[in-house]
Amino acid sequence: MVILLNFLSRHLIVQLGEKDNIAMAAEIHSRPQSSRPVLLNKIEGHSDAVNAAVLIPKEDGVITVSEDRTIRVWLKRDSGQYWPSIYHTVSCPRVYNTKGHHEDQGALQTAPCSCMSYHHDSRRIFIGQDNGAIVEFLLSEDFNKMNHVKTYPAHQNRVSDMVFSLESEWVVSTGHDKSVSWMCTQSGSMLGRHYFGSWASCLQYDNDTQHAFVGDYSGQITLLKLERQTYSTITTLKGHEGSIGALWWDPVQRLLFSGASDHSVIMWDIGGRKGRTLLLQGHHERVQAVRYLQLTRQLVSCSADGGVTVWNMDTPREEAPQWLDSDSCQKCEQPFFWNVKQMWDSKTIGLRQHHCRKCGKAVCGKCSSKSTTYPVMGFEFQVRVCDTCYDTVKDEDRTALATFHEGKHNIAFMDMDPSRGLMVTCGSDRVVKIWDMTQVVGCSIATGFSPR
Repeated sequence: MVILLNFLSRHLIVQLGEKDNIAMAAEIHSRPQSSRPVLLNKIEGHSDAVNAAVLIPKEDGVITVSEDRTIRVWLKRDSGQYWPSIYHTVSCPRVYNTKGHHEDQGALQTAPCSCMSYHHDSRRIFIGQDNGAIVEFLLSEDFNKMNHVKTYPAHQNRVSDMVFSLESEWVVSTGHDKSVSWMCTQSGSMLGRHYFGSWASCLQYDNDTQHAFVGDYSGQITLLKLERQTYSTITTLKGHEGSIGALWWDPVQRLLFSGASDHSVIMWDIGGRKGRTLLLQGHHERVQAVRYLQLTRQLVSCSADGGVTVWNMDTPREEAPQWLDSDSCQKCEQPFFWNVKQMWDSKTIGLRQHHCRKCGKAVCGKCSSKSTTYPVMGFEFQVRVCDTCYDTVKDEDRTALATFHEGKHNIAFMDMDPSRGLMVTCGSDRVVKIWDMTQVVGCSIATGFSPR
């Protein structure tokens, strides 16, 4: 791992609705304690899962896409409620081949909207669909009209994530056809494609260096250098024990954050020469959204059960150790149950193997009978440690380095506007929630925002 990240570091350094109004009003206006997110609005209206929701910068507006095949632009009215200024059902998209001619493909009919990429300066919005197509629209300045621009035959199956790069005029996307593709938004032509061994689930892209980070269902993250008509595979990052659910790339500090179905988040120090990785465990369900706030050095992660964790990354942290292999307990030297020879020689029954999360040694249950939190190593919940390490953990070492909050709904996607301290969450319950996060992530990032 260290060797791979050292190589990667050198490479990048060079190239780098109005339902239940009473209950809703009580939930919104009963402000919780100051250290918690404040629910400002709840948007209802979709008839199926909401797969993505993005905040419109400098506007009281949200764009949503859903399994119900609709794209909606919600603007805040004088009443304080959000109403759709655009309600568009995606149907019968036109598909163009590499020569720019229209192709009548029966398979590309009305399909659920699976993901979205919105570029505010150009007001261009790209919608990924369940049938593999990507549809581009142009929003009007008043956000009351949306015109179709182009449809891209990007994938053969559901589009899982995408990024639009204005600098390169590319739309880079991943899909359940186990591929990442990049297409030219000027010509609509396919520039390249790379296949993986499993579904490609999420994506991040560095505009300056044209590197793409692709997470997949096997738990791996692949780094690719994209070029016109060609590409090169730089390396593969392995650390998660479950499918990758979310990625976030910070190009300033060259940090990559990944969340997965193993309930954990990993910070990959791509720019650091030591190849450092930090494991963060603070969720009880699969992590489906991550966002790093560079100004306040905080990481926000959201999980499927509605958990919202805010991590303090502006503090010294330790890497979790690699687990050691041994045929016997590295404390009392009793054999593990597969060590038949030592069991026979010592006339003892083999023991089950465990690992101390603090030192990584292979130990038996008797020598690791205690558990503790150890936030400096990312363990915000109780984990097993050996008796020796437990005695070295002081009370101050157990001080939490993260805060935990409840979104009270399934969170499949999250977007933030750090300049206003706003967060939007959405998921399978068809509800979109807008949160004031200023009291959680620091008031210094909120410039001139006041809830109305």
